[in-house]
Amino acid sequence: MPYEPPDYEALRAEKDAFFASSQHSPIPKGRSFEGLAYFAPDPAHVHLAEVEPGDGAPVQVATSDGQARTYDRAGSIRIAPAGTDVTLTLYRTPGHPGYFLPFRDATSGTETYGAGRYLDLEEGDSVVVDFNLAYHPYCAYSDRYSCALPPAENWLDIPIRAGERLAEGD
Repeated sequence: MPYEPPDYEALRAEKDAFFASSQHSPIPKGRSFEGLAYFAPDPAHVHLAEVEPGDGAPVQVATSDGQARTYDRAGSIRIAPAGTDVTLTLYRTPGHPGYFLPFRDATSGTETYGAGRYLDLEEGDSVVVDFNLAYHPYCAYSDRYSCALPPAENWLDIPIRAGERLAEGD
């Protein structure tokens, strides 16, 4: 079955409403919030990939506050964003469904959060990697959060101009 992209604008509006009003928002209280910034959705940033199963071994991943967090190596995928073949590692968070895909790319630190971005993928033999859904971790908004840093194996030399980006002037 072909991939039916979500209503990106509706998802983004829902997230902005949560960030603006929820007591669980990562936006520090008292800081003005006018909404997140995003790249325009682009179907070229959607990739279907077969999952090569991983060994399930626990992996220690560094975090933004200098600690380590344990994930299981769930598998890997090969995709070709911007025509460049890359292999990315998928992780599983113990006790949570789906795959976790932390990544950095050539926009990190200039157009997007410097430490990288995340994608949450449905678990299966194949996955849809929709970079239009890439998001900044909560530590991008407040240092009271500890966020996993994408391991070097998920650093891309190419720009992925999709999903959340820094606001102008950030």
